[in-house]
Amino acid sequence: MRHGQPKGVNVDKVSALEMKDWIEHYNRSEITQQPVPNASLRLAASATVIASSNAPRALTSVQALGLKPVRVDAIFCEAQLPFGHWKRPRLSPFTWAFILRILWLCGYSGDVEPANTVRMRARKAAELLQSLSSEGSVLLLGHGFMNQMIAKQLVKDGWVRHQRNGSQYWSAAVYRYVGV
Repeated sequence: MRHGQPKGVNVDKVSALEMKDWIEHYNRSEITQQPVPNASLRLAASATVIASSNAPRALTSVQALGLKPVRVDAIFCEAQLPFGHWKRPRLSPFTWAFILRILWLCGYSGDVEPANTVRMRARKAAELLQSLSSEGSVLLLGHGFMNQMIAKQLVKDGWVRHQRNGSQYWSAAVYRYVGV
């Protein structure tokens, strides 16, 4: 499950250089006090094991669901975005995030973890989730892009997606093991 909507995230136009501060603020953000969608509450209530990234937006999402994680681990943290050193153009942070994610996938990582390293981390995260599944159904409170990378690894390992409700805040996907 992806975390809830972060609060206090500036949406004014910024330069690629200003994205550094925007990203740092986003990484420290907790979530807004908006109600948790009923579908997310129902899915969370069905989980036996709760795992979470150690990012504040993930941890406050766990709290909003009324849960306590048995595993909090940086391995589930989002694949960080690099930032540019350009002062022009000024775009919305979400437009920059899209552009910078494409650049990151193409090999530009600046001072952040490169894509290949994140793919290895996603593989280890998937292995950890699979191990936790021996205790029952697992709910991971994580992040959009990293959750997708973990999901790709789960599919490679014989898991099948049975349900998905988008990629917005509080969205989730359900996977079941069918073997390889």
